[in-house]
Amino acid sequence: MDFASLRDKLKKNWAGRTVLLCASKLYGVGVNLNRLAYDNGWKASESVNSRVVCIGNITAGGTGKTTAVLLAATTLAQKGLRVSIVSRGYKRQQKNKNDVVILFDNPDADWRLAGDEPYMMSRLLIQYKVPIVIGRNRAAAATEALRKFRSQIILLDDGMQHHKLKRDANIVLVDAKNPFGGGALLPLGNLREPMSALKRANLIVLTHCDQVNERELENIKDKIREYNDLVEIVESEHKPEYFFDVCKAQKVALTDVKGEVACFSALGHPETFENTLKGLGLTIAQKWRFPDHQHYTEEHLRTFEDTRRGLPLVTTFKDFVKFPDNWRDILTKDVYVLSVNLKIRGGEEEFNKFTDALYPKFSKMKE
Repeated sequence: MDFASLRDKLKKNWAGRTVLLCASKLYGVGVNLNRLAYDNGWKASESVNSRVVCIGNITAGGTGKTTAVLLAATTLAQKGLRVSIVSRGYKRQQKNKNDVVILFDNPDADWRLAGDEPYMMSRLLIQYKVPIVIGRNRAAAATEALRKFRSQIILLDDGMQHHKLKRDANIVLVDAKNPFGGGALLPLGNLREPMSALKRANLIVLTHCDQVNERELENIKDKIREYNDLVEIVESEHKPEYFFDVCKAQKVALTDVKGEVACFSALGHPETFENTLKGLGLTIAQKWRFPDHQHYTEEHLRTFEDTRRGLPLVTTFKDFVKFPDNWRDILTKDVYVLSVNLKIRGGEEEFNKFTDALYPKFSKMKE
């Protein structure tokens, strides 16, 4: 039973709700004490000689953070800047707590040592030559990025609650479908820290805006401004670009995959992926959902192949990179990865708010 299912089960009776509430209170105490320790200098934050921009969130689950990091990295790289990404590499296999893994010019690297999301980003950013440095100690990872790649800008992936590395700006993502984690801290709700953390945001990006109405968007913005009335807020949505036929290693137009499909994913919010497929006019005849960061085995793939009834099988890049090495022996045709990118709504003016949060004056960047 995954965490969400267990929580839903506990919420059905007063004893379970009491346990969740008490755990949430204790979690909140820990979060506040940790933040207080850094604010008062009891714990030391470290800085590096590079601009550091954090792209994170205050809730657990999929807000679209990875696509935002990809958009930031490509935007910076296209402007000729030396950009690196620093990530913890959630649920990766670590040799020791201080090891650092670098993904740059090593496409054959083992994703298990880097984590599924950093590995996926490295594959998608190959043409932009953006290094990804993975380490539990992100201050040390940032130092390594600066030493080895002379990084002018370091993107801190999912580091809103990581205070050891000082940053110049915080870009906070808020999912318009479930913006505030049910209004409660983990494990009762999905908030990683109190709503007051929005005060630290230099820019807020509302994601999945196409899946809610305008009134809901305005209500979310009003709520955000209760905690940070000066922050810029931009809207975004996730736009599918193409399918990638992994068996033939070629791009396929969105209109070339039609009718019924089977799909699987291991995401924070799998319904977002599934709704995107439906939005393309596809009918999901069969689907599998796994806990976020699921490792796939040969048995998983054989189940997909044996039960999909000849239908096209659709998944995400994040899931595809976790296929076992011999996946081609099991899945031989009609396996597609959906490519989705984050798009800032509102034209050039709104997009410039995003780029300004990354670095306000690109033309004045110094070597």
